[in-house]
Amino acid sequence: MTWSIVARDRSTGAFAVAVTTCNLAVGAACPFLRTGVGAVSTQSMSNRYLGPAVLDAMARGLSPQLALDSALAGDQGRGLRQIHAVDAQGRVAAFTGANCVEWCGSVAGDGFSVAGNMLVGERVVTETAEVFARRSDLPLPERLMEALHAGQAAGGDKRGRQSAALVITTTEDFPDINLRVDDHADPLVELSRLLALWRTQAEPGLSTRPSRANPAGLTDMDEIEAGWRARGLDLKFRR
Repeated sequence: MTWSIVARDRSTGAFAVAVTTCNLAVGAACPFLRTGVGAVSTQSMSNRYLGPAVLDAMARGLSPQLALDSALAGDQGRGLRQIHAVDAQGRVAAFTGANCVEWCGSVAGDGFSVAGNMLVGERVVTETAEVFARRSDLPLPERLMEALHAGQAAGGDKRGRQSAALVITTTEDFPDINLRVDDHADPLVELSRLLALWRTQAEPGLSTRPSRANPAGLTDMDEIEAGWRARGLDLKFRR
């Protein structure tokens, strides 16, 4: 019921999942990421327990293929599942169950995988993969979005459109980008709009937030207030 990209950015070490479907709130069911370990998307009658199981296995050193095999071994519904993953070495693996709704399948690339089911046709994943591979000149978030738009132009989910999500993690225990469109007539257009807002409203503050390198983040009240004034905000901390 979905198609998605899981990817590792070789230059930054970032992991990403970008996904869209004709179902409610795909971002709540499919993407699983762990900094330094990998990214997973579990879809087609999603079993959310598979995501953490695959990440745990890759964290122990298993390849994505062995991690998928071990996670699926105990799932009696594995014929209904589709799942793919990428690890810290850029290795990818994908599984499409024998009972998934046509069209279903996956395409592997250099450090990324595209997988989908219940699609109009194979071109949805091949166009998504081709654009993602070709547009390496773009920043990772925009590259992912352009790839998904290409898949939508090739037909997308055979039922229509409803939700989309973009999750990217780099150095922290939580995502740098975690954007969701849970219910919308054109979710990829809306997700692109939210990404543009993230660029202007959220990205500039990433360097001042609490992080592994700076656990408290920016705490100088004068400096924070100066930033507010520069944005035209008349706000002050209590002192």
